[in-house]
Amino acid sequence: MNSPSKQIPVIVLAGFLGSGKTTLLNHLLRACRGTRIGAIVNDFGSIEIDAMTVAGQLGDSTVSLGNGCLCCAVDASELDLYLDKLTRPAARLDVIVIEASGLAEPQELVKMLLASENPRIVYGGLVEVVDAAEYDATREKHPEIERHLSVADLVVLNKTDRVGEADLARLRTALAGAAAVVESAYGRVDPELFFDRRPLTERVGQLAFDDLLDDLSGEGSCGEYGHDHSACTGHAHPHLHAGYESVAFTSDVPIDPRRLMAFLDTRPEGLYRIKGFVDFGAADTRNRYSLHAVGRFLRFYPERWEREQERRTELVLIGAGIDAPDLDKQLAGCVVADPGETPPEHAMWGVLRYVPEPEREPEPGPEPRGPEGAGEFE
Repeated sequence: MNSPSKQIPVIVLAGFLGSGKTTLLNHLLRACRGTRIGAIVNDFGSIEIDAMTVAGQLGDSTVSLGNGCLCCAVDASELDLYLDKLTRPAARLDVIVIEASGLAEPQELVKMLLASENPRIVYGGLVEVVDAAEYDATREKHPEIERHLSVADLVVLNKTDRVGEADLARLRTALAGAAAVVESAYGRVDPELFFDRRPLTERVGQLAFDDLLDDLSGEGSCGEYGHDHSACTGHAHPHLHAGYESVAFTSDVPIDPRRLMAFLDTRPEGLYRIKGFVDFGAADTRNRYSLHAVGRFLRFYPERWEREQERRTELVLIGAGIDAPDLDKQLAGCVVADPGETPPEHAMWGVLRYVPEPEREPEPGPEPRGPEGAGEFE
């Protein structure tokens, strides 16, 4: 049974021409801190300018360095072939970022990912990059931007340094919607919004350039969960985590699956990522469930409890403009009222809807199975 930690998240990075997608991708490559990133650049036209720009960061159009960053220029029709290549165990990648063409339909790339039969990938979200200084002109020239924004899981409002506070406030209102919105200048967004960076202790080999960049920029510790963001003062650059909040929830009491699904079905605007493990107690005594959610996409992955393993729920929620205390209160309301009570047979049906069908192990006995379909893209 695969878990999110064993599957590679694939993130679609979209936005119209000039919005700053390549700048953001280069920032992620520089700030990866040892995380192994596969970058697929889907260019428009015969001259692969974006691919060459990213290649300038990496050394060639297709290259693997000591820190594992790898870049491939690819046509959309070749996407599955490159995903098969990048997800081979020998590549040891932690995340794949697809930079879509500025004229691409990002929803089509997302549909391709969700339809992929590659068991080694999991959808990591659609990130739409918006040029704050050119938003009005882009919207007039490309009205389809409204459609792109409506299906995005995260909106990066880039180039905020080029607009005044009044225009920025207007843009915040205009972009308010189901997706979380974070602001940036020069594509500087905390990588923790997109993927879990490899801990420093897991690095192998010689000192990488991103180690030196961490030391110079002071980003090394401030992006980690558990760090006291309010204590971050006196740095030369704005903190990359300033635009979002995270909530850590733990419970030694099992979670009621129906209450948790009610919470997930109505999760608030701006809540971008949810990850962690859930103990459903008597509703499934054999398995704990890895939870992976990005935007409206949701997956559960059953994993057998190990002998002597502490049974508890541990979740991290990440978003922009979220009410952290209220989310914590809602999750606390999801615990079972009586851990000794036998749950009804259908208690897990809502959860099982979001267990990937090809990966589900056959269960012995007459236990009910949930209806087909899991985590449809909306």
